[in-house]
Amino acid sequence: MNDRAQIPAQLLLNLGALRDKALAADTLNTLAFSMANDLYPLLQFRQALVLAQRGEAFEVLCVSGLAKPQEDSPYLVWLRRASRWLAKQLHGSEPQWLSRDALKPPTEVADGWTEWWPAGVWCVPLHGRNGKRLGLVLFLMDAPPLEPLQPLLQGLWQTWAYCWSALTGQRRLAGWRPGRRHALLALALLGALALLPVRQTALAPAEIVSREAKIISSPIDGVIAQVHVRPNQAVQEGTPLFTLDETTLRSRAEVLSKEVAVADAELLAASQRAFDNPQSKSELTVLNGKAQQRRSEWAAVTAQLARTNVLSPRAGVAVFSDPNDWIGKPVVTGERILQVADPAQPAMLVQLPVADAIALEVGAPVTLYLTAYPLEPLEGKILETSYQARSTEESVVAYRLLASIEGEGEHRRLGLHGTAKLYGERVALGYYLLRRPIASARAWLGW
Repeated sequence: MNDRAQIPAQLLLNLGALRDKALAADTLNTLAFSMANDLYPLLQFRQALVLAQRGEAFEVLCVSGLAKPQEDSPYLVWLRRASRWLAKQLHGSEPQWLSRDALKPPTEVADGWTEWWPAGVWCVPLHGRNGKRLGLVLFLMDAPPLEPLQPLLQGLWQTWAYCWSALTGQRRLAGWRPGRRHALLALALLGALALLPVRQTALAPAEIVSREAKIISSPIDGVIAQVHVRPNQAVQEGTPLFTLDETTLRSRAEVLSKEVAVADAELLAASQRAFDNPQSKSELTVLNGKAQQRRSEWAAVTAQLARTNVLSPRAGVAVFSDPNDWIGKPVVTGERILQVADPAQPAMLVQLPVADAIALEVGAPVTLYLTAYPLEPLEGKILETSYQARSTEESVVAYRLLASIEGEGEHRRLGLHGTAKLYGERVALGYYLLRRPIASARAWLGW
């Protein structure tokens, strides 16, 4: 005791440095390491433990002399049980000296105390501003600290508690727990919000097309020899659009013209022989039919030749991809080549995926946000909707919707793409938020 009474003045002056070090800690683990190790020159303890209170249980934050305690070690397993019992022996917020002989702990605690701890432990409880206990600092010692030393350490305990509270983000309301009345009020508020009416909406890809567009298809089977217009080129009625290769048809027409001449010559010869040879009269009918057949074939080929040069049936804009994609390509009768659209009557072509489909009626408002001009949306109303959903070019099953474009805008050019926002009827906010989860759950559960 005489040795301990001689407390160096330099160690007492270091208490200020310890408080500064605690204030400089940026994490709770850093603070706990300082609490468990920095007081050893002054207290000469065998071991120091920093325990954080988690409800009724305690978590070991730091053990003096160890960088990281082993969570599954027998000592720490026993310490979790012993700390709960030890905390019940503390009364108030002041540090207390607890002796094994004076307390007479239960067997499961006494056995571990005898094996791992000395005769006594100095317990320093740390409390927040709201009075809630944050944790414990345990100093394992053979004898309690000197009486003159304990008041000097009071400021250090307060600094540790303040830093602990700040690092764990505790506030005055941290101890507040909602009661049954608060829970009922919260449920009532959520129920009222779920019944709040909102406008049901859906997003879908869209494109500007023409409401008056004439599809130009191939009039006959053949190969496209030349395309006379460019994409988005303005055309007038009668403007040549494309020409089919005429080589095969002209050769066929030339052969058939010769066959017609031969058939006519045979018919003329048979007619002249019929005056002297009655047997030749029976051949006139056959030869006349053969001549008519050849003439009909020649007329059909000639008519096809006349249709190899396709003209525009109306004024508008030629809508197609690239002329090089068509030149030299074989086509069949009725195959779509391009469109002649009227740019003065634009409309929105919306592909609404089945997964995002909502109840829409003709006349429902639509807003189109163009990719090229996102800050200048176009307004319109639904004109027609498809009865069945079909797969698009992107392999997405979607409904086809056609909507008008109202007003006079500068960005109503055909072919522009964007995202259309469709507005349906008003529904409850709860249905609006849970529609997709409910649909997915029904598809998964099968009810």
